Amino acid sequence: MSQLDITTILEQEFSKDVLRRAAQSENTRAAYQKGWQYFVSWCQRMDLEPLEARSDDIVKFLVSMASQQRPCGGKPLALNTLKMFRSALNDRWHRMGLTSPAADRSVNEALQGLKRLVGCEPRRVKAIREYQLLTMLNLCGDNLHGLRDAAVLSLGFAAALRRSELCTLRTEDLQHKGAEQMIVTVRRSKTDLHGLGQNVAVIEGKSIRPIMRLERWLQASGIDEGFVFQTLLRGGVASGRPLDSGDVARVVKRYTQKVGLEPSEYSGHSLRAGFVTSAAVHNARIDKIMEITRHRSAETVLMYIRDEQSFVDHAGASFL
Repeated sequence: MSQLDITTILEQEFSKDVLRRAAQSENTRAAYQKGWQYFVSWCQRMDLEPLEARSDDIVKFLVSMASQQRPCGGKPLALNTLKMFRSALNDRWHRMGLTSPAADRSVNEALQGLKRLVGCEPRRVKAIREYQLLTMLNLCGDNLHGLRDAAVLSLGFAAALRRSELCTLRTEDLQHKGAEQMIVTVRRSKTDLHGLGQNVAVIEGKSIRPIMRLERWLQASGIDEGFVFQTLLRGGVASGRPLDSGDVARVVKRYTQKVGLEPSEYSGHSLRAGFVTSAAVHNARIDKIMEITRHRSAETVLMYIRDEQSFVDHAGASFL
């Protein structure tokens, strides 16, 4: 085979790999990697070669992960996590050009059975209300870590951003419209996988003041390009590397604990849920809330609102 032919083949394979990676978000790739690692660990305990697994092995793996007596310890995994694991296994075999045993009908039937036996209600973290957030912001210090935490909390809440959206936000995505208005461009999100971009209008307000807190962080850190929220090196120097989703969750949990809330009941998503809930309590219109959250369905938005307003204008108030 000539050198030209070898070069052509390598270029084709490289192109395929690049296109495959571009077809999935970074979060999806990370989730699939986690699912595969869980499966490999399970196979090692079962003295099974992962790539020689059959459909009944996949079923045993999923049942094991949903069991109260998981071999690796820890709580049973939720049904949605098991479905993601099955997708991860399918992805791994398909990338090798092989038929996936995880795609077998028996695996689908097992997941349906688990749905009936253990249920599939997703974990719902609590929303952080605006008054709770303000208390947290008042506890953020004036050092670089505190300024960053305040900016993360306030902007994550005011723009109803997902954790991944906060982590990938760059300085060029911020467009000021005067001192008290700003457009945040979300380049890629859960509902915009093709990266067309979505704009979110952020206002300064009277108490949360996300624009001011963001500017204080950027000025103190010296960040004028690249990722907005970066990890810090020793000595308080921005590293150039973005925070990851776990960092955002840890910030939220740290400050919920400081204000006397139970950290396990909150996560990075509590900021986004908190904006929706607070807006609804203050009688904001659903369509205006959806402009900020970029939800496609009003039903999804209403899921955040129902718990908070269950007793407002109760149907039985006039006769019970």
